[in-house]
Amino acid sequence: MSNSRLGYGRLSAVLLAALFLSLACAGAWAQAYPNRPVRVIVPFPPGGTLDIVARLLVQRLAEQTAQPFVLENRPGGNGTIGAAAVAKANADGYTLQFSASTFATSDLVMTHPPYHVPSDFTPIALVARAPLSVSINKQLPIGDMAGLFGYARAHPGELSFAIGSAGSAGHLATELLKRSGGGTYLIVPYKGSAPAYQDLIGGAIAGFVDPVLGAIQYHKAGALRILAVTSAARLATLPDTPTVGETLPGYEFTSWYALWGPARLPGDIVQRLNEEVNKALSSGLREKLLAQGLLAEGGSAAEFARFQQAYIAQAATLIREANIHVE
Repeated sequence: MSNSRLGYGRLSAVLLAALFLSLACAGAWAQAYPNRPVRVIVPFPPGGTLDIVARLLVQRLAEQTAQPFVLENRPGGNGTIGAAAVAKANADGYTLQFSASTFATSDLVMTHPPYHVPSDFTPIALVARAPLSVSINKQLPIGDMAGLFGYARAHPGELSFAIGSAGSAGHLATELLKRSGGGTYLIVPYKGSAPAYQDLIGGAIAGFVDPVLGAIQYHKAGALRILAVTSAARLATLPDTPTVGETLPGYEFTSWYALWGPARLPGDIVQRLNEEVNKALSSGLREKLLAQGLLAEGGSAAEFARFQQAYIAQAATLIREANIHVE
């Protein structure tokens, strides 16, 4: 055998050894993640539905991985400050974002967005959907959705509806109600849900479309009236409350909550995180979410990416037609 063939054989052996070593290292890396605390940024203040769901999730992820998942509330800029920090973070899986559907469309309503959601973030897992409630001030002579639409048509411009933030699911659902049910509404922006509920109960505004979790306590206390929910089916937490679709066939619109990472997050890390989220949902988190009026989701990262794409397309039409924007 010639020296050249011997040399070629040795080179091939070295290359094969290097290949096996790199694959072994990649496998070890996937198994090792996470090996230190993971920061999960929530780009809104503590206390709301988003924050509640985030805390339930990070607690379960920490238990499953035996590593701290540290929740960090970083509000400001209608959610953009926290989100921008995630977009600029290293794509190593140690800085993530837990946010709501508002985030997915945030760059569509801004004049100068600091990021582009589809290209600057990696979808990891869809965690839950939050059916919305259509709530009104209890002093109004309106008992159901048909009554709401009739009142809006008979009193054009008199019904004022709060929005917690521009382009939020509640805002888009309200715009969809206007288009589907007829009548006109005055949209009143608020900085969050808490002050909106305060004014709704006090009579300063007429209505508010917001996640059921935020309204149900006031409804059960008799402080406001929930006319309907925006899910496809009635909820176990409000079995006697109809859906909007029972009056407007086909109407469905929900908020949702999910986990993202920076762009170009390695596939093995995405898969590990997605698996851990699904494991959490199948081991008790689903029941905790249901008790809060939320519908657990799960599924693969690819399925979430397709869901997000479809939602952005639907929301973009509403945002454009309603001329929704923030500075």
